[in-house]
Amino acid sequence: MNTNILIVGVGGQGTLLASVLLGNLALDSGYDVKLSEVHGMSQRGGSVVTHVKISDDKVGSPLIEEGEADIILAFEKLEAYRWLPYLKKGGALYVNTQQILPMPVILGAAEYPENLDEILADRTGKLKEFDALSVAESAGSSKAVNVVLLGAASKDLPFTNDAWIRVIEANVKPKFVEMNKFAFTQGQLA
Repeated sequence: MNTNILIVGVGGQGTLLASVLLGNLALDSGYDVKLSEVHGMSQRGGSVVTHVKISDDKVGSPLIEEGEADIILAFEKLEAYRWLPYLKKGGALYVNTQQILPMPVILGAAEYPENLDEILADRTGKLKEFDALSVAESAGSSKAVNVVLLGAASKDLPFTNDAWIRVIEANVKPKFVEMNKFAFTQGQLA
């Protein structure tokens, strides 16, 4: 297996925990993994991206080049659009339909792009757009969007449900484990 996954979002959405879960899951399953996190202005709601490369062989560079991502997990719709050039032809894009307005839009200096749904659908092999925020809230916390998206994307990855549950149990604070396990299963159903 050689799989490149970009996890993209806005600071505070849990992109980094998602990459830790995915990286540990791959390591526990015997794969070589490299992660590279780019925080940007994450503390101020800016763009955050994590590159996750998983392979049967040794992974060289941790960075994913344009056109090389097999999967993109987008925690926000504009971030899906922003990182779309990195998705390989026929790649899978999982998008939380939540829209978080960037500062230039809030200040009136720019407009939130229109027709994003059509643009995303036109440029992907597999597009799964859904309200992951509502799913996370129904599971117990808006902060579980990350695990909901991992649940949705789990269908495209070769890991068992038991392996996913073990990695959640090992990497999430004990008081949030059950809620995250439920969020993961709800993401699989979305």
